[in-house]
Amino acid sequence: QVQLVESGGGLVQAGGSLRLSCAASGRTFSSYAMGWFRQAPGKEREFVAAISWTGSSTYYADSVKGRFIVSRDNAKNTVYLQMSSLKPEDTAVYHCAFDRRRFYSGSYYSLDDYDYWGQGTQVTVSS
Repeated sequence: QVQLVESGGGLVQAGGSLRLSCAASGRTFSSYAMGWFRQAPGKEREFVAAISWTGSSTYYADSVKGRFIVSRDNAKNTVYLQMSSLKPEDTAVYHCAFDRRRFYSGSYYSLDDYDYWGQGTQVTVSS
């Protein structure tokens, strides 16, 4: 069965950095784009970043562009989210997800584009 397990969250001061990891299993990782989403208390889950199945293209929400970097290591079946210059408004539970479309190149911004989700990892940024 498909599993996604996030790690690397924690408490950090504003301006600090964290690197999230998401280990995947149960599906041919290298054939699918991967996304990162986040959900703050009382808010809807929102798109943060995505990386194409080839790793050659990356996509970011405007709110994190220039501060976050998404990458993947297909040999390790792992996708990463390097977060820098963190702000209190980045506080949320961060989830990784598998794109539902194999070998797809296009848009990755919608929750409906993804079919498997991790349980999430908490990121808290203090001011």
